[in-house]
Amino acid sequence: MPSAAVLIIGDEILSGKFRDENSPWLATRLRSIGVDLKRVLTIPDDIDVIARSVAELSAAFDHVFTTGGVGPTHDDLTMAGVSRAFGVRLVRHPTLEALLRGHLGDRANDAALRMAEVPEGAVLWEGPGLRFPQVVMRNVLIFPGVPALLRLKFDAVAHRFSGRVVLGERLHTTAAESDIADLLTEAQDRFPDVAIGSYPKFDSKPYTVTLTLDSREPGPLAACLAWLRARLPEQIPAPFDQSAI
Repeated sequence: MPSAAVLIIGDEILSGKFRDENSPWLATRLRSIGVDLKRVLTIPDDIDVIARSVAELSAAFDHVFTTGGVGPTHDDLTMAGVSRAFGVRLVRHPTLEALLRGHLGDRANDAALRMAEVPEGAVLWEGPGLRFPQVVMRNVLIFPGVPALLRLKFDAVAHRFSGRVVLGERLHTTAAESDIADLLTEAQDRFPDVAIGSYPKFDSKPYTVTLTLDSREPGPLAACLAWLRARLPEQIPAPFDQSAI
């Protein structure tokens, strides 16, 4: 299946001034379209670090999604870092420049027009609802860091990616992980096409363990679910908060 990495760029994330909302959203969204997210990396606004990280991730994964560092200010270094990663110049794209001038009018100063600068050879992907197209350099998609903008732009181009969607099931128990560890090991051995995860939750009583079953194969997934249901002690209904593991 297609593999992906997410590169979060920004001192504000590393300093704790702002919380990263983009990588959790991208993880869920990529799973929904069958792309396997294999790595999430958070780095500072440092052009050398950006260049090195982009080069490494681009070589290792099918798709790289960068977020942050795209804008008119001094600390917006992502475009320059991606350019350096691929050994190309940073150039002003005429289409982006025209869009910016049309949108900003008299406010299209030199700082604003920095947002028209892209790595030489980058292409623009159009999509429904996009005022400004998505910038793509080889297998690297360069997204803004603002969560609402990232989501809008990703959803507009998501149809360009395809994979087999991961199917999932969950079971819940009040049994301790140590009491079911051998059972889970046996289940994993019996059903190698199913990825089994175990996640305890201690912030409410009774303490619970959520088991997740993931597979692209519906047959083995159903068989594993039935096998565990027949053997898992102290099963309980799903917790009220479905989003919490």
